[in-house]
Amino acid sequence: MNKCFFSIALFILLSLQVQAQPTVRVGVLKFGTVNWEIDVIKHHQLDKKYQFNLEVTPLASKNASAVALQSNAVDIILTDWLWVNRQRFEQKNYTIFPTSMTTGGLYVAANSGVESLADLKGKKIGIAGGAVDKSRLLLQAYSQKKYGLDLKKETEPTFAVPPLLNRLMLRGNLAAVINFWHYGARLKAKGYKQLVTLPEMPEALGIDAQIPLLVWVFDQTWANANGEALHRFLHASAEAKQLLSSSEDEWQRIRPLIKAENDAVFKTLINDYRAGLLSQFGSKEVEASKRIFNILATQGGSALVGNATALHEGTFWQSNLLDSNLSVYPKAD
Repeated sequence: MNKCFFSIALFILLSLQVQAQPTVRVGVLKFGTVNWEIDVIKHHQLDKKYQFNLEVTPLASKNASAVALQSNAVDIILTDWLWVNRQRFEQKNYTIFPTSMTTGGLYVAANSGVESLADLKGKKIGIAGGAVDKSRLLLQAYSQKKYGLDLKKETEPTFAVPPLLNRLMLRGNLAAVINFWHYGARLKAKGYKQLVTLPEMPEALGIDAQIPLLVWVFDQTWANANGEALHRFLHASAEAKQLLSSSEDEWQRIRPLIKAENDAVFKTLINDYRAGLLSQFGSKEVEASKRIFNILATQGGSALVGNATALHEGTFWQSNLLDSNLSVYPKAD
């Protein structure tokens, strides 16, 4: 009788402990590279290690991600920080935690004879992300600064979805292309060269700091009420990145998810993913982001930044604590 009572009590206690663990609902693009990290978290049960329940909702597009967050269908999404800054100026209380930095660049064929941006005058440049794509605008500012070249007027932009841009580039229909990083990696694996890298561009503009590319986004009110759950999620996210940063076996395990066409593409994707990981983000990087905002706002105008006139102080979550890194960035090897 006593043993039976003890077993029932233990079962109830364990059930209550499980129920007490907070749930964090994350929305991710169905085919996005963020799924590599999510898979690592799930496979190694990092959510259990950090005592929360990770609930993942696959989403079809960037717009669907925004709608899911705005409708409270999910707690966190991955997107770009300029969208969040726009929302802050519309009195919407979203805030961010940076997770990766700008990577990739402008690719040309190795035998194209193009040695600088000046050689692209009058030629077609493929661009993913549309007319106000951040990489394109940064390239525009860079070309003006370094070469006095107005890419908008002196080259012919070709806007298309990333897979099509790569196909056009491989066919020789484009002189250069600036694509999402994992498509650029595929060109690199085929022998295409980077005429200029995205990290080089801020340096030429006098900015010496890591610039965020993608960020975890969540509502400030939710973060204030669920700070412990958010920290637990960020710790799990960081450990997953650390595994991908250091473990070759982990990449082999998730290789079917990556869908690399061959070994060369697979290796390039690994290297470029690792190159894009943020190792720190503090006050220096926040100040650099403010300067990047001003550059992008000048190039893209309200079509890019909306009613925002500066980088809102609340855009980066707990920016006063970022110098401590909150112990949630992968440690450098």
